[in-house]
Amino acid sequence: MEIINSLLDKIYDSTFPETCRARLSDAIRETRDALTHPRKAHWDEKDVVLITYADQFRESEAPTLRTFSRFYQQHLQSSFSLVHLLPFFPYSSDDGFSVIDYHHVSAICGDWSDVAELHQHTRLMFDFVCNHISSHSAWFKHYLAMDPGWDDFFISMPPATDLSGVTRPRTSPLLTPFEMADGDTRFIWTTFSADQIDLNFANPFVLLSMVDVLLDYLAKGADYIRLDAVGYMWKTPGTSCIHLEKTHQLVKLFRAIADEVAPGTVIITETNVPHKDNISYLGNGRDEAQMVYNFSLPPLVLHAIHYGSARALKQWAASLGVGSGTTTFFNFLASHDGIGLNPLRGILPETEIVSLVRDLAAEGALISWKNNPDGTASPYEINVTYMDALNKKEDDDDTRLQRFMLAHALLLAFPGVPAVYVQSILGSRNDMEGVKVAGHNRAINREKYAISEIEAALSDRKSLRHRVYHALSALIQLRIRQPAFHPDNPMEVLESDNALLVLSRPVKKHDALLCIYNLSGREMTYSLPENQRYRNINNDERVEGDVPVRLAPWGWLWLKR
Repeated sequence: MEIINSLLDKIYDSTFPETCRARLSDAIRETRDALTHPRKAHWDEKDVVLITYADQFRESEAPTLRTFSRFYQQHLQSSFSLVHLLPFFPYSSDDGFSVIDYHHVSAICGDWSDVAELHQHTRLMFDFVCNHISSHSAWFKHYLAMDPGWDDFFISMPPATDLSGVTRPRTSPLLTPFEMADGDTRFIWTTFSADQIDLNFANPFVLLSMVDVLLDYLAKGADYIRLDAVGYMWKTPGTSCIHLEKTHQLVKLFRAIADEVAPGTVIITETNVPHKDNISYLGNGRDEAQMVYNFSLPPLVLHAIHYGSARALKQWAASLGVGSGTTTFFNFLASHDGIGLNPLRGILPETEIVSLVRDLAAEGALISWKNNPDGTASPYEINVTYMDALNKKEDDDDTRLQRFMLAHALLLAFPGVPAVYVQSILGSRNDMEGVKVAGHNRAINREKYAISEIEAALSDRKSLRHRVYHALSALIQLRIRQPAFHPDNPMEVLESDNALLVLSRPVKKHDALLCIYNLSGREMTYSLPENQRYRNINNDERVEGDVPVRLAPWGWLWLKR
């Protein structure tokens, strides 16, 4: 508790009430003593995460979690050792990220017993939506009713307050008017939407309430905790209100509590920002998040394949480094959100970012925008399935599959724990009808399915879904058998033509897995070290180092000495 108390003093400038401190200490002790679920001590090459909604698949008169558990056991368990269930709580908007009640499971998904049943078959990652809560929540209703004890749970500001310096991820207003019980109007801080009300962590009772949520998730067995939109947690008008020091201290506090209650729990921060700011949440390697989302990877892989050049990806990868063994990257290509563009800033010129946006928009992708402090707007993310991001409308399925598998062979080779979105393993295309129904861009990559529909598609040998599912499942299962891909193993970027990316993942000093990727649409060759023999682990064929290897358009090789 010493670290926890020290952090409380820093966050609240030694004014944290002793009654709150005692209550917090009791809650931590009670949760720790009641915990029965041990966590895995450390990550390794066998850890691959599936990202999915809890209501991804439906069938009549069955909780969706029960349906998902059956589908997972039949089709996904051999590939994925951990499942990230996107928010499965009652919500009012944003497909779960406007939480009404943190402590209950949405009725359509089932209840906590269904979560526990799934947990019998896989480790689980929960979302801790720590920055904001639904405007339909009991907490906000107490606030609007002006009930005692709720007055500063949220942040109100005079509408004339100069907040022009606040970093915005959206074009919606930062302050939203709400009528109070006495008829007065207050303008409330809403970073993401009028339905997502930012919590006021400057209030110690807000902290206690949110730590109760964290402890509940630990008690329910969460192996990984994802801190959603965490960079915005602390607000100080006159600053950018993102990545503030007290925000970092809150993350360190959550980490310290998880370490105290359930050692082995992994804290992951979700900060869709430039790379330097993103990795700052790793702290000193021991005191903050164990993992950060590797947000630069998805747009850089897309950029490389789109232009047939690994130049930018290669330079960034060479500077990436590897965790010390106490931290690592959470690598992904697709997620429930779009492909973020902020993580490209500082890596690519703005002209190249805009060019990529224009090219993808011409092929049917949708673009979301953010407001800048100077009053201009910039593209914030590309909304598209990763399958359609990599390909053109007129491409045939053979080409689609080739580029798609190239991208995922890259994902699975980078240092870190890889995560695959459910729409990717299902080979999904853009859901334009879903966008019309939902009324927002992100619905393009959030389609839900009747279980009979998806199982029929996976059984159809001619369908793109069938081909993607089997090819990607086989690739993941190959990956988890390679000790070279342990997240803590180093990576070296080797010299090559800019159409190629060549990575070395050593296991021992003289034993490395060589990963060679052709980002272009033309055949390429690569000269291996002479007098060396390799084995292509994809097909078990021997490869002699005296003859340059040939790579088909968008082809790749994993070679073991």
